[in-house]
Amino acid sequence: MAAPRILALIMAGGAGNRLAPLTDRRAKPAVPYAGVYRLIDFPLSNCAHSGITDVWVLQQFQPHALGEHLAGGRPWDLDRTRGGLQVLFPHQGDEEGGWHQGNADAVYRNRSVIRGLDPDLVVVLSADHVYKLDYRDAVATHLQREAELTLVTTVVGADEVGRFGNVEVDDDGRVRDFRYKPDRPLSDVATTEVFVFDAPRLLDSLDELADEGGGDGKDGGLEDFGDQLLPRFVERGRTWEHRFEAYWRDVGTHESYWGSHMDLLDPASSLCLDDPAWPILTTAGTRPPARLHDGASVDDSLVSPGCVVRGRVRRSVLGPGVVVEEGAEVHDSILLHDTVVESAAPPWPPPWPTGACASVAGPRSAAAPSPGRAAPPTSSWCWARRPWWRPAPRWGPGPESPNPPTDPRSPVGAPDGPPAGARHQSERSKPGGAGRERV
Repeated sequence: MAAPRILALIMAGGAGNRLAPLTDRRAKPAVPYAGVYRLIDFPLSNCAHSGITDVWVLQQFQPHALGEHLAGGRPWDLDRTRGGLQVLFPHQGDEEGGWHQGNADAVYRNRSVIRGLDPDLVVVLSADHVYKLDYRDAVATHLQREAELTLVTTVVGADEVGRFGNVEVDDDGRVRDFRYKPDRPLSDVATTEVFVFDAPRLLDSLDELADEGGGDGKDGGLEDFGDQLLPRFVERGRTWEHRFEAYWRDVGTHESYWGSHMDLLDPASSLCLDDPAWPILTTAGTRPPARLHDGASVDDSLVSPGCVVRGRVRRSVLGPGVVVEEGAEVHDSILLHDTVVESAAPPWPPPWPTGACASVAGPRSAAAPSPGRAAPPTSSWCWARRPWWRPAPRWGPGPESPNPPTDPRSPVGAPDGPPAGARHQSERSKPGGAGRERV
């Protein structure tokens, strides 16, 4: 029996509002992870190691940083003459034109090119999950069961299951019921947003749903898979699960994004990114090695290339180019590209959702607050040329700076810009500021 032709579709077009403001200037799949990676590296690396060579990325929101990172598919050996990586955008000029209204609608609006490739199976993947999976295992389950749809599932906590597609399965793995982000879950089994579809059945089902919704061929009234498509497949009785029991985590919220990084730093965690048998591949920028100066202290942390550390770092992830000045402390934190933590960084930020911000302490405090906890605004210093929530100028201490601002989404936390008397250090004023990778 000939091996099936597999097309992988990576859904990379969502706005990622739950991760805002990290996604204000980049697509969610381009959000950095573990310092040197991006979230989309996980499905792309899984495809590369699974031998899937037809990989299409469906983009829509903030495409520039993600497009630069994809680099034509080179890091994943997908820059091929035949097959390889393709990027699909919303378009105009035919009956499939228009903005994508959800992942089901995105596939529907690209149905002609999918039919033109004529795959046997379509593997649909999300780009905001951290996991390592050989998709060939899920395909094998799909073929063995002669399924129309195979859902890769995992067990999650009772407090999380309502965020995902939720399934009820019988003893032999057949999916009996499906609910999308339910208020009252059926079980503790959730979909991982890895779907193996019989390709003709997928396209025919989308056509049927569009016709039922009164679509005119251009707007089929479709939204996400969980709204109509997956329930339709489950109703037909040929949907099965492939249970995944290794590490998997959705990182689409501040809390889960921070929590996954803390998992990565836990020596007992099953999450390992440097497994030579299954490495996570990425587009690497060119930075010098990290430099730890005399007197620096770094414990249980990941330090990326280009970092300069003179202060104390504990249980944190430092992205490329981060500077921790002498006397500053960083702990239980994620600092993205080119953040500068000054020596007099104050004991704040204010109380945001757990894990939604970096916790930084300067020499004026005994300890930094844990994520989600407030610290009194006792200092008149504000920190960070590029705070982790989004790129911004560096604002140093000024002679008459006010107390630390409270709005985390502005460049220095204040809606009206820099505090009075603050000094500005431009991107060009720091060596190596130009020509760095887009963040």
